[in-house]
Amino acid sequence: MGIAVLAGPFVAGLAMIYLVDNKSGFQALFSGMRKWRVGGRWYATLLIFPTLLLAVSLALGAWVSPELRPTFFAPGILMGLFAGFIEEIGWMGFAYPKMRSKSGILKVCLSLGFLHALWHIWPDFVANYYGYGKYWLPYCVGFFVHVVALRVIIVWVYANTKSLLLSQLIHASSSGFYTTIVPIAIAPANRAIFFPVYGLVLSAAAAIVVARYGKRLTRQAMEIRPAYEQQ
Repeated sequence: MGIAVLAGPFVAGLAMIYLVDNKSGFQALFSGMRKWRVGGRWYATLLIFPTLLLAVSLALGAWVSPELRPTFFAPGILMGLFAGFIEEIGWMGFAYPKMRSKSGILKVCLSLGFLHALWHIWPDFVANYYGYGKYWLPYCVGFFVHVVALRVIIVWVYANTKSLLLSQLIHASSSGFYTTIVPIAIAPANRAIFFPVYGLVLSAAAAIVVARYGKRLTRQAMEIRPAYEQQ
């Protein structure tokens, strides 16, 4: 089920690029994935997620339950890279440019973040609802909040760099460090605490970005958009 969830945006993204934009769409996709010269400060955004995850895990591990203390699961990094590079083909490679041509950038962030979270939450409901019981709803709300905040950060960096590669790396950093740092086998009650708290902390970081950069998420007078986003 996990593989299907990751493959969905990837397969749908490639199929829609082929159907809607054909050759020019794939050229734009690969161009964005090759764009790596964007300035070191934008690569520094990859540190947002391990920093906040460590801070939340250390705080909750000390004040709520030792079960929430950070761990280190090295394969999580590889899992994150796989998720980031596969999924963002659909989310930022196809869906974002098309949505951006019709709506304001902040509205697109929230809408795409909601769709991203909704796509992930249905298999989690099937797999974990009976295990979580009454704790599933707060976990679900926290998950939605954190994914929407993640999308704001991804779009913010993309709006200023036009690098699909960096979008993939940011997603990979978020998923990879979560899997690496947060203990896998923890009680439902503790997981229902961790996700809302982390979601609020990541939302605060996203709110700071919006406050500093404005609704366009860029300090430029006018957002520079690639030609394929203007179609």
